[in-house]
Amino acid sequence: MKIIFAGTPEFAETALKALYAAGHDIVLVLTQPDRPAGRGMQLHASAVKQCAIAHGTPVAQPVSLRLDGKYPEIAREAHELLHATPHDVMVVAAYGLILPPSVLEIPRHGCINIHGSLLPRWRGAAPIHRAIEAGDAVTGVTIMQMEAGLDTGPMLLRGEVPIAADDTTATLHDKVAQLGAALIVDAIAQLESGVLPPPQIQPEAGVTYAAKIGKDEAALDWRLPAAVLARRIRAFNPFPGAAGQCAGATVKIWRARAVQAPTAAPPGTVLAANAHDGVLVACGGDVLELLELQKAGGKRLPAAEFIKGFPLERETFA
Repeated sequence: MKIIFAGTPEFAETALKALYAAGHDIVLVLTQPDRPAGRGMQLHASAVKQCAIAHGTPVAQPVSLRLDGKYPEIAREAHELLHATPHDVMVVAAYGLILPPSVLEIPRHGCINIHGSLLPRWRGAAPIHRAIEAGDAVTGVTIMQMEAGLDTGPMLLRGEVPIAADDTTATLHDKVAQLGAALIVDAIAQLESGVLPPPQIQPEAGVTYAAKIGKDEAALDWRLPAAVLARRIRAFNPFPGAAGQCAGATVKIWRARAVQAPTAAPPGTVLAANAHDGVLVACGGDVLELLELQKAGGKRLPAAEFIKGFPLERETFA
């Protein structure tokens, strides 16, 4: 089966590698333009582009696919390329560009999306982050037939992933990506053999939206319960990295756990910061134990090591 693949980050690369390994003919890859990154702000190719080049697959990087958008000529060239490239289906995973109806209708079998949640829960840009932040016990992947709405298309296949108590977005991302890769290989195989189950319309009940993660969400609100803060710290690891202000400095907090210990101390008060008790901070009525921290320009350190160079006793987080 001839496939056009559209995707950009590592999540999509995992699926693309699986499709190559399954022997499918990837005739074209769409990915976002190279972006500046690193200290030198050199242009870097996306993970998907690097994978495609390694397999000798042609790559296109339009900045837009919308004929009525800001770059109509570029979009028109992309449409012409899609029409001129014989293919059966387009597989889309974390591409980052809107696919207008004029693109969705080009492939013979339409466009199939790999979405990192159990739809209709967590439609949108950041389903893995938001599932952890909300305290969900399980998430998963939905293989979906794309339509014009935001992740509203009918569902083809679904699979679940339990969320472990210590999962961060980084660790859960890899689990979800692996499941997504396996499911899309199954979906394409079933499509090719004509046994893919009829698509199921998403129910209206249970719809939630996973808004894009913003850097402004990094700042912790110590008035919240410790369990909520612990989930946010896991959800924002690695991006944007949860943080608090202490002694005039920004301190990143990479790991923490809620402690079942009520306190009347003002939120943000450091209750303990020593090798015996650990680093304990008052929250909205209970206590958060900080397990891994990082100061600006420093390394991530276990709490016992961090406080050797950054004493926290009698300090307050804001």
